[in-house]
Amino acid sequence: MTGRAEILAGAPLHNPWLYRRVPFHMGDPMALITLPDGSTRAILRDIELDRFRAGGFADQALSPADCAPAGGLSGDRETATAQAAAELLARQGVAEVMTDRSLPMIFAHYLGERGVTVRCDPMMGVLERRAKTRREVDHLRAAQGLTEQAVRFACELIANAEAGAGGVLHRDGEALTSESVQAEINVWLLTHGMGPCDSIVAGGPAGADCHHRGSGPLRTETPIIVDIFPMHSASRYFGDCTRTVVHGAVPPEVARFHEAVIEAKADAIAAVRPGATGQAVHEAAIARIRSAGFGVGLPGPEAPDTDAGMVHGTGHGVGLEVHEPPLLDTGGPELVVGDCLTIEPGVYSRAVGGVRVEDMVIVTEDGCENLNSIPEGLAWA
Repeated sequence: MTGRAEILAGAPLHNPWLYRRVPFHMGDPMALITLPDGSTRAILRDIELDRFRAGGFADQALSPADCAPAGGLSGDRETATAQAAAELLARQGVAEVMTDRSLPMIFAHYLGERGVTVRCDPMMGVLERRAKTRREVDHLRAAQGLTEQAVRFACELIANAEAGAGGVLHRDGEALTSESVQAEINVWLLTHGMGPCDSIVAGGPAGADCHHRGSGPLRTETPIIVDIFPMHSASRYFGDCTRTVVHGAVPPEVARFHEAVIEAKADAIAAVRPGATGQAVHEAAIARIRSAGFGVGLPGPEAPDTDAGMVHGTGHGVGLEVHEPPLLDTGGPELVVGDCLTIEPGVYSRAVGGVRVEDMVIVTEDGCENLNSIPEGLAWA
């Protein structure tokens, strides 16, 4: 045979690299093998074979028992699948197989035991996943549309609460907390066909840590970051949207943060085009942040709490994972048509908290399409 053999493996519902090749809803392990002649073999549980064959995902679908080694199969499902994959390749006379970054080590172990050399191509599948098809863009558009509706719901819920003693927000007589808003977000998501997620609802100083989920009571006249990134249950593609809300009067320093963030987001979006690098998009954002008088990068341990700046990259790819290539940061690669990117500059200080505003865009032939339409301001009442 000519050509090269390849293997992808894992549970499709938990391995997005495999799921993109085999969009089959199964939480059990499988192996997808491409033989040197280009034909494909899939190994998976016998009870899934009919459903898998009906989908036409491979030229031939087999159960582990069809490729059992002389010593028999393990009673462990993942081990048995790995043993069967190794046996199939050995029977085909394959001495070397290429794989991607996601292959479980148990498959490499049993392939090695059968004398099959495993080589990893770190870039296998990366460009294919980045260059979203029209169908994938439609999935992402639908996921983002629901995600930004959830963000609007959460921001309006906070903005319309009542301020009580000490500035603590209340709703229906109960303190409004990060946790209670996160719970409301998840109920909203589940009733609209989205999966629950670990949303960020971080108010005041907690928002200075850009990935702090937030905890405890929310307060008036402080910035509250709302960042929601759920998976669409039907398509398994993600949305990702952030807005910042202030209940009541907006402090002047928070308004200054917000103005810089909005301008940085606009400059970064204007820099997105095929061939531009992720680093160039990031540099467009941080140039605006610096011009507004803010720093860039993590503050040193001796920095005063009042120091403010952007502490993270400008964005990342989105698709079957909420964080996937490429990065919009130092060293970020050239963008390609079909890249789905977040653009999410932020300004943070330990004294005030943070302001972050995030849109999601698709790289097009001549720039990008912004999938967001909800307001980007701080007032949501």
